[in-house]
Parts: sequence; C-alpha cells; structure tokens
Amino acid sequence: MQKLKTMQRIIDCGIVAVVRAEGPEQALKIAEAIKAGGVEAIEIALTVPGAIDVIRELARAYRNGEILIGAGTVLDAETARAAILAGAEFLVSPCLNLDMIKMCNRYQKVSMPGAMSIKEVVEVMEAGGDFVKLFPGSAFGPEMVKAIKGPLPYAPLVPTGGVSLENVAEWIKAGCEAVGVGGELTKGAKTGNYELVTETAKKFVEAIRAARK
Repeated sequence: MQKLKTMQRIIDCGIVAVVRAEGPEQALKIAEAIKAGGVEAIEIALTVPGAIDVIRELARAYRNGEILIGAGTVLDAETARAAILAGAEFLVSPCLNLDMIKMCNRYQKVSMPGAMSIKEVVEVMEAGGDFVKLFPGSAFGPEMVKAIKGPLPYAPLVPTGGVSLENVAEWIKAGCEAVGVGGELTKGAKTGNYELVTETAKKFVEAIRAARK
C-alpha cells in the first residue's frame, strides 16, 4: 500500500527534483529549498559525496513523510539496499538493472530505471519497473514521448534532462506521468542563492498544474 501511495505522490506533484551537490551540507540546503517551493519528491544522486548520509539525515528530519526521499544513479542491488535502509522511498537509475528492480520489489519501494528507446522502455516495463525514466530527455524532446505513447499508450514515462520551465508544459501534455529536473531547478545553489531554488520550484509546480488543466 505504501508503494502505491509513493507512486501517486510522484504523479500528483508531477516533478522529481534531482539533487547534485559538492557535499552533504549543500545537498541538505538544496533539499530544504526545494521542499519550501512545494516539490515533494527529492532525489539525491549517489554521485554526491556522502549521499547515503544525506538520505539518512533527510529521513530523520522529515520522519513524518513531509517529503518523498529518493536515491538517484543507482546502478546495482547493493547500492539500492543501502539507499533503502537509509530511508529512500524511490530509486532511480540511468539504465535497466534487473537486480536493482528486484531489490526495490523485495522492500516494496518504487523503481524508476532509465531507457532511451522504445525497446528499452518495453524491457523496463517487462522487468517490473514502476516508472520509466526517459533519459536523456535532452536527446529527444517532448516529441519522443508522443512517439512512444503511440504503440505504448500505457508507458509510465518520466523524462529527465532537457526539461525546463519553457518546455515542461509540453512534456506534461505529451503524456508524461511526471518530469525529472536537476540543474534547471537547482542552479541557484551554485551561488548560494537558495531563495532562487525555492522560487524556481514554485514555478515548476505551477507550470505543471496549469498544463494539466
């Protein structure tokens, strides 16, 4: 039941914030700024130094489920288990790894493996992936979603990379369940401007709501 609730929260919000940072302190500040902007699903990329500790700290700080904590760049079952035990509710990968999906299913956590082609999208769904991370989105654009939705209207797509405030409405209207946004959302953190991160998060949330109407 919890897994279904997690999936629905990701769909309802419509955006997964991808956090990459130079260290744990900056990652926590970015996550807090994103939450203040109304984005519930926050993915901590495991390329962040001390990423597992960041996930654990966020799980402690928001133990009542105020946000959905995810782990990104998960490449194998061992990393998936470490992230899950630290408190991750959803796991994202740039590619398909069967053992990662099995681990997510074992602990009833949401999986979002990556795919680049219709063949790979089908493989992710056949393997039991909950969402399909269309990656890199910048290589395709919203038209790719329409192309995939032709033969696979039920494919649960979440494009990441290439999603901006200017085109997020196109992605949503094309049929995406949600979108993944990293640098376009968190760029203010590079200069310590976390207020900009919050304002940008608000704009993404508003743009997605408007597109769905």
